[in-house]
Amino acid sequence: MSIDLIIQQAVSEAVKSLYNIEVAPESIVLQATRREFEGNFTVVVFPWVKAAHAAPEAVATAIGDYIVAHSDAVARYNVVKGFLNIVVEPRYWNHVLAAIAANDRHGFVDATDQSPLVMVEYSSPNTNKPLHLGHVRNNLLGYSLAEILKACGNRVVKTNIVNDRGIHICKSMLAWQKWGDGATPESRGVKGDHLIGDFYVAFDKHYRAELAELMAQGMSKEDAEAASTLMAEAREMLRRWEQGDPEVRALWEKMNSWVYAGFDETYRRMGVDFDKIYYESQTYLEGKELVLKGLEQGAMYRKDDGSVWADLTNEGLDHKLLLRADGTSVYMTQDIGTAKMRFRDYPIDKMIYVVGNEQNYHFQVLALLLDRLGFAWGKDLVHFSYGMVELPSGKMKSREGTVVDADDLMADMVAEARRVADSLGKAQDLDEDTKAQVAEIVGLGALKYFLLKVDPRKNMMFNPEESIDFNGNTGPFIQYAYARMRSVLRRATEAGVQPVDYSAVVPGEREVALIQRLADFPSVVAEAGRSYSPALIANYAYDLVKEYNQFYHDCPILRESDPAVLAQRLELTAVTARTVAAAMGLLGIRVPERM
Repeated sequence: MSIDLIIQQAVSEAVKSLYNIEVAPESIVLQATRREFEGNFTVVVFPWVKAAHAAPEAVATAIGDYIVAHSDAVARYNVVKGFLNIVVEPRYWNHVLAAIAANDRHGFVDATDQSPLVMVEYSSPNTNKPLHLGHVRNNLLGYSLAEILKACGNRVVKTNIVNDRGIHICKSMLAWQKWGDGATPESRGVKGDHLIGDFYVAFDKHYRAELAELMAQGMSKEDAEAASTLMAEAREMLRRWEQGDPEVRALWEKMNSWVYAGFDETYRRMGVDFDKIYYESQTYLEGKELVLKGLEQGAMYRKDDGSVWADLTNEGLDHKLLLRADGTSVYMTQDIGTAKMRFRDYPIDKMIYVVGNEQNYHFQVLALLLDRLGFAWGKDLVHFSYGMVELPSGKMKSREGTVVDADDLMADMVAEARRVADSLGKAQDLDEDTKAQVAEIVGLGALKYFLLKVDPRKNMMFNPEESIDFNGNTGPFIQYAYARMRSVLRRATEAGVQPVDYSAVVPGEREVALIQRLADFPSVVAEAGRSYSPALIANYAYDLVKEYNQFYHDCPILRESDPAVLAQRLELTAVTARTVAAAMGLLGIRVPERM
């Protein structure tokens, strides 16, 4: 039983015995006592003052007297107005530490067959370009959220929807036909997703040139766009694709196969995976069918040009296009079909879409349309809306080729980790292969931690130099502390140190602070799951490491002569290392045994 629950139960019993007030232990909020007061936990007693018919100070004093008399875990207390500050019996912290050490699943709840099934969708790439920095944040948030939800006792399905059809795909295909000269990833010596992305940029370059030429002839921008032969060819290719034209479909399959191979390589290095991948090319027809069914039922309407729309003005929104005049689908149509397929494939209790806040309106509309189409789960969909990653130079634009490529970014981070480690002399005792492995772990850890430590709902500025720092709130800082903990434990083993009973040792201030921080881990994991916030895990890991570093600085470990004290400090080191590894694992970050 956690120390939090022990204190909560003691307070609950006191309130029941003293005032006959039934209070569920888990509903009692424990706060960390402010530094200027003595105590480990603080309980606010104001909720019971009215029923107790006593002043706040009197209620707090009565509860304090009761729990000191009835709980071995409580040494003493003090009262500040309506705040009851509780001091845990110092030796009791040894029981807490031993309980954490004995629990391999500390902070994690195992799922059962009856546990809620949560589907988390993330990544959602387009097959006309490689993944970029924005995709990196999306993938890391989605993967971490899925891991946190699993740790909270949910069954989780990680899923991806690949946008493999549409006008943007046809632009890359058309550009390859016109200017590719039969290029393949092998002939160009590049990953397939990069090759196709180059042709997407090429299309935009030629399209802009065509518009400039037409506008130079006196056309307005709108007229030039309408007169563009290049865009007309792309639209015609899309129509042929939807009609199943063999030539267009063969080209589409070939080019997409190049992209998928490239994506797989990027995902592997990034350390993310999926349990199920859906493809827009397989879901959009389901969506079209549902939209046309809704049209028959009066849930949608058709304009004179043949396009199909939904009127959402009664819900405070506007009119939403669902099928174009030529019968082709839009993203919303695909998402409707994908949602139906997912709920048919899995008994989902909660569906979470990890998509940037630029799509807030899209998911408002999707929930309303699914509800209108008769799906009871429509309005229960969760849009995990996260902020954009910004750069000093402004927003990224794929069609202009101004993105920060995910593959290049990861390679650069690994190279920078190696450079910094070499300059600081941190890897001088390692062989070359180990240095390369550590650079990979540290470089990618720096990237992941930097993107995940920020509240996901906020926009953020990406700063590679800051992320790779071995000091401050960074991944490498935490990884280096972990490696030091593992080094302490290895040296203890090499010295033949044997574990002994440390229950009689009175923990000092540093030990108590560290144990209390370790005991917080389960509640942090639970809150991260409730609030969908990997940032809580990241910042917990940072605070835990800071606490350990203070302990390490003030409390000699391997130089300690008392075997019981040494055993306690080694136990603290082992449990802290395990907890750091677990926390970082929830973020998809590996920790190195040596640095």
